[in-house]
Amino acid sequence: MAKITRRKVVQHIGRGIGASLMIAATPASLLAQTKDRLAIGTAGKGGVFYPLGQGLAAVISKYAPDMEADALVTSGAAENMKLLQEGKIPLALAQADVCWVAAQGQLNGLPEKVQVRALLGTTSGYMHIVTLEGLGIDTVADLRGKRVSTGLIGSGTEVKALRVLEAYGVTPDNLGMHVHQEYPEAAKALKEGKLDAFAWDATLPGKSVMDLATTPGIRIRLLATGDAVPKMVEKYGPFYFAAAIPKGSYPGIDEDVSVAVGKTLLVAHERMKASQAYEITKALLEHSSELITTLPATKEITPANAVLGSSVPFHAGALGYYKEKSIPVPA
Repeated sequence: MAKITRRKVVQHIGRGIGASLMIAATPASLLAQTKDRLAIGTAGKGGVFYPLGQGLAAVISKYAPDMEADALVTSGAAENMKLLQEGKIPLALAQADVCWVAAQGQLNGLPEKVQVRALLGTTSGYMHIVTLEGLGIDTVADLRGKRVSTGLIGSGTEVKALRVLEAYGVTPDNLGMHVHQEYPEAAKALKEGKLDAFAWDATLPGKSVMDLATTPGIRIRLLATGDAVPKMVEKYGPFYFAAAIPKGSYPGIDEDVSVAVGKTLLVAHERMKASQAYEITKALLEHSSELITTLPATKEITPANAVLGSSVPFHAGALGYYKEKSIPVPA
């Protein structure tokens, strides 16, 4: 999986210096056309964040004045918080729980508090814990002693998956094998008998799960995790809620499955200019219909939904837009 590295950051900075030198020699008439380039930290290309980031970047580039955005492949939400803190990226996608941990200075490898600010809530992440019929795994507790992938290290999936497992008394220590795989890789390993289950915090439907469920001879099972929510909320905060993956979402899923759900946020650092945060928020909420062709789950992105589910304060620029549109922002 491609991911951002220090070398790439240096190259990015080098390009910025080169661009600055070019600007110095550019006529004033062309300087007016210069746009700020904004990287949006996403995750691996096999997940949801990357196509979501691509859609957001396209709308920002089209409608936000003097801005050009790109989706950047990273290892996920936790790395995005580190890159945001270091000023390597101005925008990031991250689950509400990861944002909260970063804001509290409790993110592994990042002891300082990140002044992360929400622009808007995007899609909801449904915890998929996927196994196969016939493996004798009916509940999360049955995963003890099994081979399980909890998602890439540094991903929001891993943070949430480990909290879900913990609520049922399952830890990395009592798993038979604990691995960290990209979602298509984990689905392939499950299909080939190399894994017993994998976790993925995804929108509906998740492509890797759908590809697996439509494989001839394969019948998937989704484990219910909604009962874990009260324990997760009590220990970690009110970022989670229970909702159903509706029957028929995937072949073989004949009943609603209650699972732990949380919001994915588009965030910036507090240092972002209020005018930029305002224009980005405005562009995305007033043209959100254009996102649906990239990712159908973005139908959730509406002005009313955008202010729900955040675990961190909203950026002053985003608040300016919500105030202008008389959209009440919960405390």
